[in-house]
Amino acid sequence: MKPRVQVAHTCSAAETQTLAAALSGLCGPGDLIVLAGEMGAGKTAFAQGFALGLGIADRVTSPTFTIVREYSGGRLALHHLDVYRLDQIREVVELGVSEMLDEDAVMLVEWGDAVLPALGDQYLEIHLTFGEKDDDRTLELSARGGRWLARERAVTEALAGWLGEGPGDLTC
Repeated sequence: MKPRVQVAHTCSAAETQTLAAALSGLCGPGDLIVLAGEMGAGKTAFAQGFALGLGIADRVTSPTFTIVREYSGGRLALHHLDVYRLDQIREVVELGVSEMLDEDAVMLVEWGDAVLPALGDQYLEIHLTFGEKDDDRTLELSARGGRWLARERAVTEALAGWLGEGPGDLTC
């Protein structure tokens, strides 16, 4: 069965961060969010807002060269991964992803769509794309696995202000 895709729209990086903060309130220990999209589409901006929503005060930066950054001090810890530079799924497994998911933390994986077999079958995939204007973004959210499918209604409610047909629905 193909998962239902919810489509959200933002008009700025700050609004993408606010959307991510709203979504973070639905997350619990062991949750996984896969971020996909072209370079510059807003994956790190999403991660920054998500961390703020968890109550993490640290500055969140892209882990492109370090692969993994860990943040604590919030309602949940955050494991922020960027697997863009990894060549093989084996390298993702060697990072200890399954162990990180067992911790009292949530995990965001940038470029995670490239390594889905190593991530399991319980995740929320968010595909970010550029909109018509420079700062417009479209976010397509797909729940995979029972944990996320059970929260589809909660996701819809949390993101109600951003869901719609297109950026024209918003006051950009």
